[in-house]
Amino acid sequence: MSKVGTVVRGIRTGIIKEGDNLVDITVNSVIEASKEENFELQDKDIVAITEAVVGISYGNYCTVDDISIDMNRKFKTRHIGIVYPILSRNRFAVLLSAFARSMDKITMLLSYPSDEVGNDILDKDKLRELKIPMSNYVMTEQEYTENFGSWKHIFTGVNMVDFYRDLCLKENCEIEFIFSNNPETILGYTQEVLCADIHTRNETKKIIKEKGATTVLGLDDIMNESINGSGYNDQYGLLGSNRATEEKVKLFPINCQSLVEEIQSKFKEYTNKNIEVMIYGDGAFKDPVGKIWELADPVVSPGYTKGLEGSPNELKLKYLSDNKFSALKGEELNIAIKKEIKEKNSNLKGTIETQGTTPRKYTDLIGSLCDLTSGSGDKGTPVVLVQNYFKNYSED
Repeated sequence: MSKVGTVVRGIRTGIIKEGDNLVDITVNSVIEASKEENFELQDKDIVAITEAVVGISYGNYCTVDDISIDMNRKFKTRHIGIVYPILSRNRFAVLLSAFARSMDKITMLLSYPSDEVGNDILDKDKLRELKIPMSNYVMTEQEYTENFGSWKHIFTGVNMVDFYRDLCLKENCEIEFIFSNNPETILGYTQEVLCADIHTRNETKKIIKEKGATTVLGLDDIMNESINGSGYNDQYGLLGSNRATEEKVKLFPINCQSLVEEIQSKFKEYTNKNIEVMIYGDGAFKDPVGKIWELADPVVSPGYTKGLEGSPNELKLKYLSDNKFSALKGEELNIAIKKEIKEKNSNLKGTIETQGTTPRKYTDLIGSLCDLTSGSGDKGTPVVLVQNYFKNYSED
């Protein structure tokens, strides 16, 4: 029996800039790493590329002014409500500057005690002490300031209400905050609404539209086409974007499917191996200290080859060992479990033998693995190679 299971390697590529040939860089970097570390590429290996360098190499950027122009095209007045933005200096702050530049007034509706991805906006213990209800209640800006205005985020040390207020005032835009977990609260202030949430956006839009709002758009409806030659994302708009500079935004990548298929084809040409390829963004995991769900992108993977479709169909080895084969040990146990794996049903969903195996999508699981491997800092490994991922205990 092989003693090695899944192997993950961060692959260094050098700094990637706009216009670079990402296909050649990816393929050559992986092949050079295999020679340097003396390992062989195999069929069903996975090569994953972070979405950041895809957007960079394609030059998929827009400016604050581009966003401002698109906002003025799509909203009828200069007073909008912004509903449920995440509390992020990297993800949302630069967008807010653009929205404020296009408006005279913004009413911002924030959820509490946290935003959609788990960033707290107040002291939860004090919220309970004050017995402020979580539903059917609207907290005013004054009430928030009096009770929670000195609160700062555990990781950033920033109060995002203050931070967002300063951004809007810098653009000569008036801003007022309200706090409610009912999205239709915004309609007491304005009938023009930008839903800024990510994964709950369709439900939020539907609720507000059904209440008769004049205009209801999401971040996916802004910059979904080019403005004066700018970058854009026809599917996700501003979702998945992040700060490039104070006046520039890198958008979530486009043309992902053609890119992964071209990289796969190039690997086949150079190595004669059938390599699976995917693009990954944020991993879908939650921080146990800050309680932050990391997925601020609209999806974990915006593009992947066909071999990565589906979900795992795995048996829980611990369950088999403790129950069905509790009387066995040593080589006899190994043989029995290998046989069980080889003869397992093609669809184990719902069976007791699968409990605890978290059969999520392959791309979500692998993307999370890759995001944790590459990180977002200075490791310099925007490409990740995953080997033996699809092999199991029964395979020698």
